[in-house]
Amino acid sequence: MKVLLINGSPNKDGCTFTALSEVAGVLEKNDIETEFFYIGTNPVRGCIACGKCRKTKLCVFDDDACNTLIEKITESDGLIIGSPVYFSGPNGALCALLDRVFFANYSSNFCHKPAASVVSCRRAGSTAALDRLNKYFSISQMPVVSSSYWNGVHGNMMEHVLLDIEGLQIMRNLGKNMAWMLKNIETGMPVPEPEKRWFTSFHDGKSAE
Repeated sequence: MKVLLINGSPNKDGCTFTALSEVAGVLEKNDIETEFFYIGTNPVRGCIACGKCRKTKLCVFDDDACNTLIEKITESDGLIIGSPVYFSGPNGALCALLDRVFFANYSSNFCHKPAASVVSCRRAGSTAALDRLNKYFSISQMPVVSSSYWNGVHGNMMEHVLLDIEGLQIMRNLGKNMAWMLKNIETGMPVPEPEKRWFTSFHDGKSAE
């Protein structure tokens, strides 16, 4: 089993990485492989709603991290996305990337993969950022893994995060809960049978496929 941990911060080894590393340490102690994916600092495109990804499950733009990330999530058994908090929201580049990643795959390749988000902030805005990230999972039939508090650490630099003993414990408990869920899934309980997909149309009072 493998969990992919996405570092959505422009600082590769900063506060977000420190939080994700605490989670990864617990996963590895539970014999679960981990892989870090750093989105980097190169420009990221936004979605242009062309719809071509609905057939290919890949984005038509192949000049940033989007398609590589789609493939890595598809190959993984679990997912954790980490981000710094900017104005009570996740990193904008990360959101632009995730919009495209999940639009291409939200109803197929990612279904039933356990997922969680982690945020890092100096003081406030963490819960709003968590809510934004968790919406990618809750529309994709991905079980959201929780912890003993909302999944965030506090501090303006790595050294501060290492002093946040409660935040680090929250990360460790998240790792334990993710490992527990993955091992339960591995026992072979079948996933729910999907229904035919319907979309409500308010133009004619009927539902359309």
